[in-house]
Amino acid sequence: MKKDKLNENILTKVNYPRDLKNLSEEELLILCQNIRDFLIETITKTGGHFGSNLGVVELTVALHKVFDTPKDSIVWDVGHQAYPHKILTGRKDRLQTIRKKGGLAPFPKIGESEFDVFSVGHSSTSISVATGLALAKKGSRQKVVAVIGDGALTGGMAMEALNHAGDVKANILVILNDNKMSISPNVGGMGKYLTRLISSPAYLKMRKKGNEILSGVPTIQEFVRRAEVYAKGMVTPGTFFEELGFGYYGPIDGHDIKTLLEVLENLKRVKGPKFLHIITKKGKGYLPAEKDKLSLHAVSPLAADKVEQKNPTVAKLTFSKVLGEWICAKATEDKKLMAITPAMCEGSGLGEFGKKFPKRYLDVGIAEQHALTLAAGLAVAGKKPVVAIYSSFLQRAYDQLIHDIALENLDVLLAIDRAGVVGGDGATHNGVFDLSFLRCVPNLTVLAPADENECFAMLEFGYQYCGPVAVRYPRGGVNGKLSKSKLPKIRLGKGEVVIKGKKVAILSFGTVLKRCRKPADDLGATLVNMRFVKPLDEKLLEKLSQEHQYLITVEDNTILGGAGGAVGEWVLNHKLKVKVKNIGLPDYFLPHGGQEEILNEAGLSEEGILSQIKKFIEKEV
Repeated sequence: MKKDKLNENILTKVNYPRDLKNLSEEELLILCQNIRDFLIETITKTGGHFGSNLGVVELTVALHKVFDTPKDSIVWDVGHQAYPHKILTGRKDRLQTIRKKGGLAPFPKIGESEFDVFSVGHSSTSISVATGLALAKKGSRQKVVAVIGDGALTGGMAMEALNHAGDVKANILVILNDNKMSISPNVGGMGKYLTRLISSPAYLKMRKKGNEILSGVPTIQEFVRRAEVYAKGMVTPGTFFEELGFGYYGPIDGHDIKTLLEVLENLKRVKGPKFLHIITKKGKGYLPAEKDKLSLHAVSPLAADKVEQKNPTVAKLTFSKVLGEWICAKATEDKKLMAITPAMCEGSGLGEFGKKFPKRYLDVGIAEQHALTLAAGLAVAGKKPVVAIYSSFLQRAYDQLIHDIALENLDVLLAIDRAGVVGGDGATHNGVFDLSFLRCVPNLTVLAPADENECFAMLEFGYQYCGPVAVRYPRGGVNGKLSKSKLPKIRLGKGEVVIKGKKVAILSFGTVLKRCRKPADDLGATLVNMRFVKPLDEKLLEKLSQEHQYLITVEDNTILGGAGGAVGEWVLNHKLKVKVKNIGLPDYFLPHGGQEEILNEAGLSEEGILSQIKKFIEKEV
């Protein structure tokens, strides 16, 4: 390749997939490097998902070169890896706004672009969506592709979809983006050769003709089929997918643009369910990201030469780290403790636990349903399971929580991280529904700590309590420190009066307590840290109702059915005259943006809380 060509920035000429159609392979290679350079330059300054995007550049270019998007549909699973897709579909000039309020969504989003077929954020959905699209488009020439990672493929929903798609012979192409640490030996010449051969029109034509000839001799036909599967199985792991009804192709090098183009062109002509296995390197083209795939899955805004990890400021203590500190200490004391997480080891704070107690640490992959019922099985056998899970992902295991844990009143502790507003990941990852769907479950005790000390104490309470307990806390921290000598005593269903005032009582649930202090001071109001969402401190509520005219509840959960609703129901059932005002998150899906920015816009700033209380009192006077 000529030096002047290498220095050319082809990306400046590419805005939409149509601009790829006339580019040569040489130009596509340069374009891939241009995209990587652009990603590194942009995301290290703005923050965002990093390693996974660097790993799918060639695949994204090849897909948009070969397929006629948006007529043909590409469904991205999860969407962590969709930045190159956004760059090639008219959004490169806005990439610096990604995850910011009013900017590009962190994942593909219907309405943002006609090239975004489906809004995503949670994993393992792509094959189901692709199957639905293919069935709806049956009889047309439009193609449907689902791109899914090896992590997302562990999700039960993905397997359910594969099973059904194979059964109904859906005309879809599923591409497995396998970016595990090591590249399989099958990426070598034999695997590549067989994939190109098996996907080629000549081979497929010969195969079809052979089946026609042998259709009258079923014994020989079955022998040939088994021989073919056996031959492929010697060099590929495709037998499983073949048994589900998919044609399996691969594995191939996901960074070899020439092979990708050839195989995709071949598979575009093949009807029915197809499964292409590609091997990629997460963080490809940026050495720190290649070496540290976990920490550089996403990055904070930093200069490119200083990128080291997602959260470079390690001094501040987060709720996730509180869980990590508590669970390691407790596991040393109690050998019955078992930790479970659905593919959220580091994010949930279990990294150190996994190293210290590998035999008592269970990362089940993206399998939230299994995680909870696994915990139920452990509890029945006398173990003490702790499930570390994100609030938005707990939604996926609601039946298991009710049917397998709460119904039997099992000793399972749920450490629910990322509750409330998470920020940049937006609506799909906000944990704003948990108090609503948890408090209605019988036998379940629900707590919300105001700070790190309370979180540590509540985890200990939940572990010792007989029955299922949920402790929910947001991303980040409050004070950024833990003082074990000043841990509060947690008693079942008991809150704490923080400030004694008159007329107005502000009932805070969780970390919003810090935001309620100034409004309480300005109003001369009583401020209460309720601690428990279920059971409520009924004696305290009765006393507060007698001594105050107004009860104001504040929470970082949706206003519908949350902790405030529980207080309102209690007041109504007891026919009390005290007036109740619920302050929480509005009844719409909150957008992406800064955590504080979104909370403030939702009315949960100090000024917002004070303003809402004043308006309520003025209206009632």
